[in-house]
Amino acid sequence: MVSRKSPAKRPAARATNDSVEARLAALEAQVAALAARTNEPPVAISASQNHPVASVLPQRKFWAIDGVLRSAESQGNESGGVVFAGQVVLPNEETYAWQIESDTSTLLASDWSVAHAPLAALAHPIRLLVLKALIEGKRDTQSLASLPDMGTTGQLYHHLKELEAAGWIRQPRRGEYIVLAERVIPLLAILSACEVTQR
Repeated sequence: MVSRKSPAKRPAARATNDSVEARLAALEAQVAALAARTNEPPVAISASQNHPVASVLPQRKFWAIDGVLRSAESQGNESGGVVFAGQVVLPNEETYAWQIESDTSTLLASDWSVAHAPLAALAHPIRLLVLKALIEGKRDTQSLASLPDMGTTGQLYHHLKELEAAGWIRQPRRGEYIVLAERVIPLLAILSACEVTQR
């Protein structure tokens, strides 16, 4: 997870490693954007011991699936896994990069009830409106209170309290709220999974 405020002008690369890492991150973001633009439907595949997943994938390049397969294979994990990642530059020029990989057996053995609070906090249209405004850089309560359909100041504080308790946002100073850096990419991934851009 990386969080930083981008400067108006990019400084010269301090070291070759920094330059390579920055170029790699930019390239990965471009590949992800191109893959997202293709709007290809999900691929349903069936595999068996005689025909592993890699052998039944369509001829298209599925770099994320390839990575999951390689990672699972290197760890002797036959159940596969799930990975999501992202690198975003928000409207206020803040940049975030984050990724997580989970193996299937661990996910299936986990207590899913712990996901109730963070998911329930998202299950209100006003809270989603607040999160979107925070992501766009509207951080003070005055800006948030002026959002359409917000209601009273008391209602705003109720929604902020719910989002904070569920671990989506925090209050760095009085009257100002931000989405936690480690929650920016997961939030956008959830919205992407809900296909908000397709509606």
